[in-house]
Amino acid sequence: MAPDDTGPDDLGPDDFEPEEFEDFHDDGPRYGDVSELGGMEIPTALKGLTLFRDPYLSMQAFNLAIVDGFLNGLEQQVLRRLIDEERTPIDDAMFLNAQSQMWIFAAYEVMRTWRQRAKDLIKWHANGGLQLKLAALKEDQGFHHPGNASRAAMLRDVIADPGLVDGLRDDLKRTHVLFTRMEYLRVSLAKHEVSGKAKMLAIAPGYGRINSWCGALDYELNSGQYILGYINRRDIADSLRAIPSLPVPSDEELKSFDAFMKGPPD
Repeated sequence: MAPDDTGPDDLGPDDFEPEEFEDFHDDGPRYGDVSELGGMEIPTALKGLTLFRDPYLSMQAFNLAIVDGFLNGLEQQVLRRLIDEERTPIDDAMFLNAQSQMWIFAAYEVMRTWRQRAKDLIKWHANGGLQLKLAALKEDQGFHHPGNASRAAMLRDVIADPGLVDGLRDDLKRTHVLFTRMEYLRVSLAKHEVSGKAKMLAIAPGYGRINSWCGALDYELNSGQYILGYINRRDIADSLRAIPSLPVPSDEELKSFDAFMKGPPD
């Protein structure tokens, strides 16, 4: 069995030697060394998205980074205990599972909120509704409303520079694959259903196995009876960090990806 196919029950004390990583993959370890992370890569990447400048949304991005640092350490601890004790460390693994799911839900909501705002701005730009929306946000509420003020600033930016709409479109495409995978996982974990198939129950929602590279819990992505792959919290965090370097996929590439995620016809 190849090293990256090993499950937690196949690991032994000698199977986690850092100097052996380069022998497992020509390109080096599958995951980078968490000690080399500065801590602010996630909020920096997210704030680089077009019009991701709401101070309250930025606060959520910083929250993700803070908890990500904690979970990186916990994942390393779980993996080390798995190797040293040659059995699943139930107490730490259960706590990791709970915290991982909460982080995934939070990360999903940050992305969902920004993407919905981006889609709204594109739609209002196309149908000439930007000025109407801006006027509604500027109506006197009888009190200072920071949320309305922040959203109004976004609308004024797009009105002043319509070219921002192209940036929004590109960033929606750039984050489409990541967000779709997050959405499939979130629906499974939170609703115990298959994304896009509300009447179909997820096979094993919340069940994860300890990843033998980084210690994060691998969850199944499935479309009904078909397993599409696995994803863990660290995968999502690393993908968020990588957003600035992601290319803009073509419409054909996104169409092909969406077809794959739906799985074979029933």
